[in-house]
Amino acid sequence: QVQLQESGPGLVKPSQTLSLTCTVSGGSITTMSYFWTWIRQPPGKGLEWIGYIGYAGNRFYIPSLSSRVSISRDTSKNQFTLQLSSVTPEDTAVYYCVREADHFFESWGQGTQVTVSS
Repeated sequence: QVQLQESGPGLVKPSQTLSLTCTVSGGSITTMSYFWTWIRQPPGKGLEWIGYIGYAGNRFYIPSLSSRVSISRDTSKNQFTLQLSSVTPEDTAVYYCVREADHFFESWGQGTQVTVSS
């Protein structure tokens, strides 16, 4: 059974870059048909899909964040990483890494709280 675990700083200052890593166990991030996704939930709001990196390394981001977001991967470590630049307090959220297949978010990390504050 695949497991995902987010890691990274819980506090980021405004204008800095948020960087989170998702470590995957129990399955390879290069396995065909899977998309490795980042989703966030700001306090008091719904889930927001950020983007993904696919099994072949292809990427897609939500247009509203595309100028600030980058998702990359390290296949040797079976990890994928989210970077979000120029953060503001509006980027405060619980961030989840998720395995997506056939448009179904089937496996979730436990989530990690990121607060943007000086």
